Formats: sequence, C-alpha cells, structure tokens
Amino acid sequence: MDDIKSRAQGLNPNAEARRLEDFIEDSGNVYEALTIIGKRANQINVNLRKELLAKLEEFAAINDSIEEIEENKEQVEISKFYERLPNPALIATSEYLNDELSFYLPEDRKEEEED
Repeated sequence: MDDIKSRAQGLNPNAEARRLEDFIEDSGNVYEALTIIGKRANQINVNLRKELLAKLEEFAAINDSIEEIEENKEQVEISKFYERLPNPALIATSEYLNDELSFYLPEDRKEEEED
C-alpha cells in the first residue's frame, strides 16, 4: 500500500485530457479499458479508506459526549495527507497507461482453461 501512496504523491491531482488510442492499445476496446481502470480504482479506494480508518481509530477515544471530542493535530495531518492524494480513478488510469497493471480478460481465461 505504501507503494501506491508514494507513486500517487507524484501524480497530478487534476484530471487531464488523454488520447483515446492510449486506452485501446492493451485491451483493444475502450470499454474494456475503462472497466479495468474502474475496477482498479475501486480496489485502491477500498484499500486507502481501510488504511485511513485504521489510522484514525488509533486516535479515537471513548467519550461520553460529543462536546468532549478534541482535535488531534496528528489526526488532522493524516486526514489532510489522504485528501491531497489524487482521486483513485486518476491513480488507476496512470497505472493502466504506464503498464503497471496486470489483468486478464474473461475470454483469455477461457482459452487458457481449454488448452
């Protein structure tokens, strides 16, 4: 997971226009490419959310009233770090276009099983 965060920190957090041809090089179909990117973005999102919640739970104190909750400086910094990361869809798109994702298409799997 740290690898994803370190790579994501160098990415531009803004969406930018991409060439359609770049998406169809590997899969041959833009819809398949977007499905692959979408599934990877969901994986990244779930992993980052779990990690963030685990880190924030370390700071959770059992309080009887909501008014007793105090801001913890470290907790705020951790939250800001995750907020500054690019959107998971941008991270997944970058991974896809840089050939950092390994994937298989269902028809590829069927051919392997038949052989």
